[in-house]
Amino acid sequence: MRVVVLRLGHRPERDKRITTHVGLVARAFGASEMLLTGRDAHIEESLKDAASRWGGNFAGSFALKSDVSWKGEVIRWKEAGGKVVHLTMYGSNLPDVIDEIRGSENILVAVGAEKVPAEMYQLADWNVAVGNQPHSEVAALAVFLDRLFLGRELVEDFAGGLKIVPSARGKQVIYPEHTEKI
Repeated sequence: MRVVVLRLGHRPERDKRITTHVGLVARAFGASEMLLTGRDAHIEESLKDAASRWGGNFAGSFALKSDVSWKGEVIRWKEAGGKVVHLTMYGSNLPDVIDEIRGSENILVAVGAEKVPAEMYQLADWNVAVGNQPHSEVAALAVFLDRLFLGRELVEDFAGGLKIVPSARGKQVIYPEHTEKI
């Protein structure tokens, strides 16, 4: 299954930390790419840095494509046979639709920043609510991807990067030879 995250309405002066976190969650929780409606060098640099230190090839295992037209991307995705999931408080409850979504081969997950255009609700195959209370789009994306991948993404190995050794107390990190200690 291929999953791509579309960040709608990024405002560089206001959203750089949240959009960076959307990208980090997308990468860590199993998406292969993030599409950004706008351009922000800070986000690209942060995601490249994460891939370089924590493993995976930024261009290979996770990519960022900036300055996209959200509507053009959604229409192209659907024309190619993919399905579109729009994460919103106003959609169908996640547990009611996740099994149906999981049956899709190519999924574009739209995550808003500012007010989402009404047309997005019409173009989406599913408008999905991860809870019906105000919350972070970062949290919604993490919960959605975790449910989509049934938790398997939590044990994903990112080749060539730092490795955390799970332990009840303390920190143990395995450093590849090419990585500086953090």
